[in-house]
Amino acid sequence: MKIRNSLLTKYLLIISAALVLWPIVLPVYYLPKSFLDKDSKEKIIYMDTQELERMWQREAEKLDGATSDKIDKRLRTLKKQYSKAMIFWVDGSGKTKQMLPNQRNIPNQWTIQESVQFMKKSVGTGPFTIVAYIGGDSDQGFMVFQVPHSLTDPLSISVNEDVYLLLYGFLVFVLFLFISWLFFSKIRRRLVQLQTAMTEVGVTGLPNKVTVMRLDEIGQLGISFNHMIDELTKSRNREQEEEVLRKQLIANISHDLRTPLTTIRGHAYSLKKESLSLKGQESLYLIESKVDMLSRLLDNLLAYTLLSAGKYTMERKMTDMVRLLRSSLASWYPVFEKEGFEVNVRLPDQVLIWNIDPQWFTRVLDNLFQNVVRHAKTGRYISVHTEEQDEKNVIIIEDKGPGMNAGSQEKGAEIGLSIVSLMLKEMNLDWKIESSSSGTRIYVFEKS
Repeated sequence: MKIRNSLLTKYLLIISAALVLWPIVLPVYYLPKSFLDKDSKEKIIYMDTQELERMWQREAEKLDGATSDKIDKRLRTLKKQYSKAMIFWVDGSGKTKQMLPNQRNIPNQWTIQESVQFMKKSVGTGPFTIVAYIGGDSDQGFMVFQVPHSLTDPLSISVNEDVYLLLYGFLVFVLFLFISWLFFSKIRRRLVQLQTAMTEVGVTGLPNKVTVMRLDEIGQLGISFNHMIDELTKSRNREQEEEVLRKQLIANISHDLRTPLTTIRGHAYSLKKESLSLKGQESLYLIESKVDMLSRLLDNLLAYTLLSAGKYTMERKMTDMVRLLRSSLASWYPVFEKEGFEVNVRLPDQVLIWNIDPQWFTRVLDNLFQNVVRHAKTGRYISVHTEEQDEKNVIIIEDKGPGMNAGSQEKGAEIGLSIVSLMLKEMNLDWKIESSSSGTRIYVFEKS
C-alpha cells in the first residue's frame, strides 16, 4: 500500500495543517482591521519614533540657511503629511515664527529659561516631542515636532475584551473539530458497511463480496475479505462435489452389496436343511448374524444418504405415541426374549399426542432398540416409559449395559444414532443421552 493512500498519512496532514495555521489565526483576524481602520492607518506613521526623529533631523538640516518663507512652506507641507502633529519653529532671535496649529501655551518670544523649561517638559511627560536645530546651528533657531503619546504607542491587542476575537477563535476550533469529525465519520461509515457485508449471508450461505473503492487500510481489509470469500466459495464447492460423490458412492455400494448378501442368505438357508455338525451350525448362525448386521448397516447408510440429501419423504400427522410405542415393542419383543432381556414397560393409559411421521419414529425406535441389543446385551435389561419433566412429556428408553463409552465387539460407525438425530430434528423433536458404566438413558421430547 502506498503511503499517500494511508489513513494515517491523511490524518497527520490534517494535524500538521492545524499546527501550521493556528499561529497565523490572530494575524489573519487583525490584518483586515489594520488596513480598513482609518485611525489605525494614520497611527502607523507615528509609531516608529526613531524614524520620526531621523526624518525631523533631516528636514532641519535641509533648511540650512533657508529663508523664513521657505521654512514656513516646508513645515506646511510636513503638516499635511503628519496632520495629527503640532509643528512650529523659532528663529535665532527666539521669536516664534509659525505654529501649526496655534497653541496658547507656546510663547511668542522665547527666553533661555523658557527654552530650558520646554525641553524638560518634553522629556518623559507630555506629548512626544522632537526638537531639531535648523541647519544644525542654534543661531538659526530650532523647529519642534509634537504628537500625543497615544499615536506613538504600538497597536494594542486586547484578546480578553475582544468578543469577536473569542468568537473567531471558537469558530476556527470548531472548524478543525468538524474536519476531524468528517474524516472519522467517513471511516466509521465504511467500517459499518464492511461489518454489514460480513454479517449478512447471501444465497450461497456465505457473505457477499464488498466493493473496494479506495486502497487505504480499510480498502486492504476489504480486499482480504473478498479473498477469504473466494477461498470459502472454492472450499464450499469442493465440499459439495465431495458430498455428491460420497452419497453416490454409498448408494452404489448399498445397491451393489445387496445382491451378494441375498445370495449368501439364500445359501445359508439351504445349508440349514443339511445335517451339520455342532460347529457347522455355530458357523452358519454366525454367517446369518453377520449378514443381517451388514444388511442393516447398508439400510442405515442408504437412509442416512437420503436424509442428508432431503429425499426421504416425511408425512407428519397427529399420532398417539403410547400406541406407537406398544406396537413397536410388540414387534421387538421376540428379539428381546431370544436375547434374554428383561423388558420393563410403563406406559400411561391416556393418549399422548405428538405431531410426527409414524414411519420415521418407528425407524428411530428400531435403531435405538437395535443399539440396545447390540451394545447393552450384557445388562439383559430394557425399560421404556414416559415421564413429565419441565411440563413436557418425555419418552425414556433405559438399559443396564456397560455404557456408550465402553468397548463393544459390534461397535461400528454409529450411523444408526446419526439417523436418529437427523430424523428427530426434522420432526421438530429433541433428545439427549445420559450414559455411564451402569447403563444408558435416552430421553426423547418435543422442542419448546
